[in-house]
Amino acid sequence: MKQIFKLTFIAASIFLTGCQSSAQQKDDYSTKIDSLLKTTNPRSFNGVVYIQQNGKTKYAKANGFADFNKKTPLKISDKFSTMSIAKQITATLVLQEVEKGKIDLNVPIRKYLPDFKYSWADTVTIHQLLNHTSGLNSDNMDKPLKFKPGTDFSYSNVGYFVAGQVLEKQSGKSFQELVTALFKKCKMNDSYYPDETSSKFLVKGHTIRKDGTFKLNEQSAFHADNYFGSHLIVTASDLAKWNESLHNGKLLKPATYQLMTSYVITNGHQVFGEKPIGYGYGLRINDKDSIKEIGHTGFHPGEGFTAVNLYYPKTKTSVVIMENTANENFDIAYYFEQQVRKIVRESQLLK
Repeated sequence: MKQIFKLTFIAASIFLTGCQSSAQQKDDYSTKIDSLLKTTNPRSFNGVVYIQQNGKTKYAKANGFADFNKKTPLKISDKFSTMSIAKQITATLVLQEVEKGKIDLNVPIRKYLPDFKYSWADTVTIHQLLNHTSGLNSDNMDKPLKFKPGTDFSYSNVGYFVAGQVLEKQSGKSFQELVTALFKKCKMNDSYYPDETSSKFLVKGHTIRKDGTFKLNEQSAFHADNYFGSHLIVTASDLAKWNESLHNGKLLKPATYQLMTSYVITNGHQVFGEKPIGYGYGLRINDKDSIKEIGHTGFHPGEGFTAVNLYYPKTKTSVVIMENTANENFDIAYYFEQQVRKIVRESQLLK
């Protein structure tokens, strides 16, 4: 009897140990990210990491300060600038007007902006503005196009401003009205279009100079013209809600979403690895790898913000990293974003 009890006890112990080991293995990404965020070489992490799967929070941690001078600790609920992650929000709003028949992606924008003073409006389409194949320069509409529209890729913030002008004209609503309604639909209750009131909620951005010193930016220098492609105010958890809505059929019809996440052009970005990947409408599409990945980055050293928003459709997993620092040394600007991505992709989370 004692022998049977002993064997049963040993078997139970092995089973429990196995379960604990399995649980620890599955949760190993948490330990690794915790350890990563404590490192100070090649730089320190000052921001929020938020991971959500199937609507459930899997990891949430804030590290560093909301204000370097006052040493105010950052909170997970703090509000950051989207930087270029705003582009997918603008693209979604444009596509909603496409669904209503108010915008045609493939006709020259002259149709919608007849008084636009630039001759390239006769050839550039909304499709080309949204996937950066217009040939427009990054921040200047007055310069000649870099190439014939549709033939190459050149990232352009001003292209999203132009798309925004068409969006406002054809919808009959301001970008502020459209963004506010969209955030409400997605239950993004802590995210805002930047105005005089909401801009006070924005956490302070910090520019990290190459010599290691910093400049605290008391307020954003962005103008409303920049908001279409470069600046909205969000929390990390609200961006995960955005992903849930966008990628699960709550904002666009399946055929329209397919347009948004398809691509005719590829481009490289250091966060996504060495190989060029697809660029859809405000989204980078990494569909040639073993794990399909859709996402975008945001970075502006002058404003003092760095951000990455990643979504993995197979497991409905969001990985959102938002920093209120931006490093002038671009070689290390996305260090933590790259490393967190690597940890998640090697974990059991995406299996």
